[in-house]
Amino acid sequence: MSKVVTFGEVMMRLSPPENRRVRQSHQLEIFFGGTELNVASSLANFEMQVEQVSVVSNDFIGESAIAAMRHLGVGVAAVTKVDYPLGLYFLENGAGMRPSQISYNRLNAAFANIDPESINWVEILDGCTYLHWTGITPGISESAYKTLKDGLEIAQNKEITVTTDPSYRSNLWKYGKNGQEVLAELTGFSNIFIGGANEINEILKTDFENNPDGFIEASKELIVTFPSIKKVFNKVRTSFSASWQKIYGQAWTGTEYITTDELEISNVIDRIGTGDAFAAGIIYGLEHYDSQKTLEFANASCALKHTILGDNSLVCLEEILDVMQGSRNGRIKR
Repeated sequence: MSKVVTFGEVMMRLSPPENRRVRQSHQLEIFFGGTELNVASSLANFEMQVEQVSVVSNDFIGESAIAAMRHLGVGVAAVTKVDYPLGLYFLENGAGMRPSQISYNRLNAAFANIDPESINWVEILDGCTYLHWTGITPGISESAYKTLKDGLEIAQNKEITVTTDPSYRSNLWKYGKNGQEVLAELTGFSNIFIGGANEINEILKTDFENNPDGFIEASKELIVTFPSIKKVFNKVRTSFSASWQKIYGQAWTGTEYITTDELEISNVIDRIGTGDAFAAGIIYGLEHYDSQKTLEFANASCALKHTILGDNSLVCLEEILDVMQGSRNGRIKR
C-alpha cells in the first residue's frame, strides 16, 4: 500500500452555527483541521495510508487534536508536543452575497515553534510514496521553513514524489524571509504542482493571464524553470455568491492541455477545505488513474466537499465515482 506523508499545522476552528455571526451567537462549534490535515483526512477516507507530521500543544487541547486525527484515520506517530498553545482560527460562514470571514491566531502557536531537530525525516519517510506540502507551512515561521526544507531534501534523495500546493498567503511571512523566493526554492524540490497562473506568477514573478492559454504558457514556463515539475493541475472556480459556486479542473501534462466538465454547487454548506479535497483527489488519482481521470476525480472530490460541514472532507470513493459518472441530482439512496 502506498504511504503518503503530509506536513503542516493542525488548528482548531471555532465557528458559530447556522451561518450566524460571532456577535449574535452564544456558542461556537469546534472543528480540527488545517490545509495539510484536510488533505490527509481525505486520503485516509480513500483508504490510503497517510501520516501527518506536525506539532500540537502539550495540553488537553493538543490531545483533542490528536484524538481527532486518529478518528479521521490519519497516522499521528510523527506528531510531537510543545509548551505553546495550539493555533486556532475563527470563521463566520457567509451566505449569499455575504462572504465568509476568517481571523487567525497562529503566529506564536505550537507549530510555529517546531524544532527542526525533533523531526526524524529519514525514519518518517521510510517506505513513503508521496510527500505533500503547501505554501502556508513555510510562511508560518523560519523553523517551519527549515523543517520542511530538510524533509524535501531527504524526499528528493529517496526519489519520493513530492506534491505541492504552493499558495502564497501575504498575511503570513512575518519572520523576515521573502515568501516568493522561498516558494520558488521549495518548488524546485517538487514534482507535481497544484495551482494555476496566479500561483505560478507569484513564484516566477511573471504576468501570465488567468485563462486557458495563460495557464498553458505559465505551466510550460514553470517546467522550464523547475525541470523536476512533471505535471500541473489546477481547479478553476466561478463564484456567483458564497452559496453558489462552479468549478472545473484543468491540467498541463507536459505534452497536452486537458480539462473537465464544470460542476455546479448551488447550495454551499462549507467552502473551507475544498481546495484540499482537490489536492487529495490529485494524489489519489496519480496512484490509480491516468491524468484525465485523475483530474476528473479531483474535481468531483472538490465539488462534494462543498456539501460537508467542517474542514475535513468525509466523502468516500463511491460518492466521487458516482459524480464522475453523472449522478449529480442528489436523490436519496435507499
